[in-house]
Amino acid sequence: MGKVSVIIYISVALLLLFLISHSPKKHSNNHHRRLKLRSTFKFSDKHHEPVPFDPIIADIERRREDREWERQYFEHNHKDFVVHHDEDHPHDGHDQHHDQHHAAAQAAEGQPEWEDFMNAEDYVNDEDRFNVTNRILSLFPKIDVSPADGFITESELTDWNLNQAHEEVMHRTDRDLELHDKNRDGFVSFAEYEAPTWVRNADNNSFGYDMGWWREEHFNASDADGDGLLNRTEFNDFLHPADSSNPKLIEWLCKEEVRERDTDKDGKLNFKEFFHGMFDLVRNYDEEGHNATHHSDSDDSMQAPARVLFQKIDLDGDGFLSDKELLPIIGKLHPSERYYAKQQADYTISQADSDKDGRLSLAEMIDNPYVFYSSIFNDEEDYEYHDEFR
Repeated sequence: MGKVSVIIYISVALLLLFLISHSPKKHSNNHHRRLKLRSTFKFSDKHHEPVPFDPIIADIERRREDREWERQYFEHNHKDFVVHHDEDHPHDGHDQHHDQHHAAAQAAEGQPEWEDFMNAEDYVNDEDRFNVTNRILSLFPKIDVSPADGFITESELTDWNLNQAHEEVMHRTDRDLELHDKNRDGFVSFAEYEAPTWVRNADNNSFGYDMGWWREEHFNASDADGDGLLNRTEFNDFLHPADSSNPKLIEWLCKEEVRERDTDKDGKLNFKEFFHGMFDLVRNYDEEGHNATHHSDSDDSMQAPARVLFQKIDLDGDGFLSDKELLPIIGKLHPSERYYAKQQADYTISQADSDKDGRLSLAEMIDNPYVFYSSIFNDEEDYEYHDEFR
């Protein structure tokens, strides 16, 4: 089987090289537009945007994001840290200066200078350094693995996207772990993970104060081994509970859904609370295109299907939904990274699958390069680019 795959790839590659070498160098009416790295940094770990298809692009974007993230973090939070540290551990001026210098050094440690990435867009638009066709040629056999038959299926592309997303999520988790792990033991305690600033400055009656995302209940649910500390895997689950396989954390998510939508505070959801706060999310998840909105339908027209779903979920038939009864739909309320990876794969195939056989050949990928690099493509700017990718 391995020899057959090698023969297939060699044959396709030789054919493509022949076609490329005999193709015109310029297309007078079809100038390629410049690729542009994303600038989507947010001081948050919420991540539902398409992950870059190419690991090289992902690495550049992560490095640029790290630099900006560190700058923002140390500008806005380091002063508060020094103040709290001084209150808890009095010391002389020399020690304080040393701590400030150490924190500043940490901000720059291990990260490249901005100059290394000031011209990153020139890099991805320079065919000598980043040739899109060659990149697709090299990535194709890494994606076409189940089986290696010369075609990329939706499942293979989903797995590839999911792996890229996992790398990005774990990178952010490692970065946050290093920041919160004050004693540098490789674990995070609840005391080390400080509540958000708005929580520390709020009172018990403030909006959102009773939400559980920052509470010890969330921390304990993430602590799978119950040792009072979060290791790397547990801390990643803490930050991204939708992707966790920890049953305690899934149960906590269900409780959180009830807590957020329980307007009469009776600890369960009646039909009205379900219909106005939850039904749209479940319906939109199931409907093709995921673009359905409750506003396009009247309440009357949607109450019938909502009641059908409500009764299906209400296992004990008491007319209310408990947190345990939400378990079958929690994955629709909090989609996992696999859900988004599949969405990205479905869209990519729909755009590049020229013969509509439901899979991608190497030729189709090379013919539609900007579909795969759409995460860094700026549709709003029309650059005329003379050194075109071949």
